[in-house]
Amino acid sequence: MQSNLAPVVLTAFFCLAAACGEDVSPSNDVGPLDGAVSDNGLGDGSVNDAARSDAAADAGLVDGTIDRENPTWTPESHENGMPPDYATVFPDNTVHRIELSITAADWAAMQADLSANISTRPGPGGADLDFTPIWAEATLTFQGARWLHTGIRFKGNSSLRDAFRSGSDKFPFKLDFDEWEDVYPSVNNQRFFGFKQLNLGSNYKDSSFMREKAASDLFRAFGVPSAHAAFCEVWLDKGQGLEFVGVYTLVEEVDDTVYKDQFPDDGGNLYKPDGDAASFAEGTFDTAEFDLKTNEEGADFADVRALYDVLHDASRTVDEAAWMASLEAVFDVDGFLRYLAVNQVIQNWDTYGIMTHNYFLYGDAGVLTWIPWDNNEALATTGRAPLSLELNEVSARWPLIRYLLDVDAYRARYVELAKQFVEEHFNSAHMAVIYDAHEATLSDVALREDARFGQAVDTLRAHVASRQAAVEGL
Repeated sequence: MQSNLAPVVLTAFFCLAAACGEDVSPSNDVGPLDGAVSDNGLGDGSVNDAARSDAAADAGLVDGTIDRENPTWTPESHENGMPPDYATVFPDNTVHRIELSITAADWAAMQADLSANISTRPGPGGADLDFTPIWAEATLTFQGARWLHTGIRFKGNSSLRDAFRSGSDKFPFKLDFDEWEDVYPSVNNQRFFGFKQLNLGSNYKDSSFMREKAASDLFRAFGVPSAHAAFCEVWLDKGQGLEFVGVYTLVEEVDDTVYKDQFPDDGGNLYKPDGDAASFAEGTFDTAEFDLKTNEEGADFADVRALYDVLHDASRTVDEAAWMASLEAVFDVDGFLRYLAVNQVIQNWDTYGIMTHNYFLYGDAGVLTWIPWDNNEALATTGRAPLSLELNEVSARWPLIRYLLDVDAYRARYVELAKQFVEEHFNSAHMAVIYDAHEATLSDVALREDARFGQAVDTLRAHVASRQAAVEGL
C-alpha cells in the first residue's frame, strides 16, 4: 500500500558546525502506514500496520545476506560492535544538527496515540503518564549520512503532556536505531556511531537550554555515573518547508551505553524504579515497580530486596555499626552520598526525596549504585521548592536519605562531599568558564527561540554564587 500523503520531516539537527551538504529528501523505502494505532499505545508498542510488514518482509535480503540499501552506511557510523563515539556524538560546545523524516501517516498515528492517552484539559501536569507511546519510523540524516527505518517515539511526562496540550511541536523524543530490524532486515543491528538508543530532551521550562547538560556533566565530574549530553537544534517540516522548533538536548540512554561505559562490570542488573516502591519506604516493596533493563530472564530481584531489607532491619537502631556494614555490603553508600551532595547543592526537586522516579540502580559486582536521570529541573530557581541543603525535613518515607543522614558518620561525609564539590566544581569562578562557553555556543540559535536566554544564563550564574554561600554555612 503506497501512501500519497506528503512526508513529515522532523529535523532534529545535531549539527557539528556545518550543515549537511547531501540531499535529505525522505527515502523511498520508508514504509507507509494506515494510521491505525495498536491498542492504546500499549500492546506491541508500535504502529499497527500489516501493510508495512508485508511489503518489507523480505526487504534487505539478497541471497541470504544483508543488503543495507544505504550507500552512506559505513562500519564506523552504522555497524554494531563499534565502540561508542563520544567525541562525535557528545562534544561539549557544539550545536548538533540532524534530520528525521517521518511519513504524514506515521505522524498522524503518533498524535492519535497521544489523543487517546492524554487529557487535553488545561492545568498542571499531574501524575506520571501511565502509557508508553507507540513507535513509528523515521529516516535520520546527519553529516550527509542516513540512518533508514530508525525507531522514533514520544517520551517524557510533564514535558510531553504540556507540549501536546499546548499544540506545540516541541515534543521530547526517543530514538532506537534498530527498532524496526524485524520488519526491515537491512537495518539489522543498526547503530548511530556505536549507540543503539538516544534521547532528544526538549529543555522543558529551561530558557537557558543548558541545565540538563550542565547537571549531567557536573555529576560525572564529581564521580557520579551519569549520561552524556549535547546541544541540538531541531527543525520540523510537515511538507511545506523547514520550520524551526527549538533547542534540544541530546541525552545518552542509561540502559544502552552508560552502564557499559562507566562501570567495570557490565553484566549486572540495571533497574529503573518508578512508583511507591522507588521510595524504599517500609511496606512499599514491589518488584513490578523495579523495571529491570538487563538480565530479564530468571530475574529474582534479590539485590533490590536485600537493600530494602537492610534499610528496615532492626539493627539500625540497636547496633549501628553492624547495620552500616550490612548496608555497605549491598549498596554503594559513599556513591549515594556523593550523588546526594551534588543534587542538593545544584538543587533538583524532580527526583528522590520528593518524587519516586528519575534514577537508576545498577548492580556493579553485586553492590547497587545510584545513577541520576532526567536533570532538566536541576539548577532551577523557580517552580517547586527543592529540599533544603541540610535535609532535616526529610521523613522516613525516604529512608535512603533519612536513615543514612541519621548516622553521624554518614552525615559528616555528606557535608564533606558538598563542600568538596563546591570547592572543586560548583563555584562562581569555575562555573563562569562553563556557562560562558555554553552561552557563546548556544546564543545565536537560543535567541531564535527565547529572548530570555541571556537573562536565564545570568540567573544560573547568580544561582552558583548563592549555593556556594549556602554550602560555606553548612
